[in-house]
Amino acid sequence: MSQSFYKLYYHIVWSTKLRLPLITPDIEKWLKEYIANKISEYEGKQLALNMVEDHLHLLASIPPKISISEFVHKIKGSSSHHINKMQNKTSFYWQSGYGVLSLSEKGISFVKQYIDNQKEKHRNNELLDILEFIPEDEDNII
Repeated sequence: MSQSFYKLYYHIVWSTKLRLPLITPDIEKWLKEYIANKISEYEGKQLALNMVEDHLHLLASIPPKISISEFVHKIKGSSSHHINKMQNKTSFYWQSGYGVLSLSEKGISFVKQYIDNQKEKHRNNELLDILEFIPEDEDNII
């Protein structure tokens, strides 16, 4: 089996449907465990994952054999299915869009710290627009 060398790092952000505050402490716990396992399944590496009530931030290294859109689609789709199964209802959905930024190895520690401190950043309104950007879906407009 041949090995490939890559250093591809991505900061990915996506939100709940209509930015509803659906991520409870229980759901957060389930998502953190589930998403970490899924990333490994796709041979990626999770560097940071954190969330607030209506969106999450993920810092990951993703192998070049899977596109970013395919990776995000698979993580989002399977994680919402998993949460609905855990709750025995179908009320947890992600919006269809997401934001993604690539970064160099030098930027990892800054972005990781930003993600690790998500709750405090939001509580203290110390947000960086570029790291919080999630495009609005047409069906998200109320």
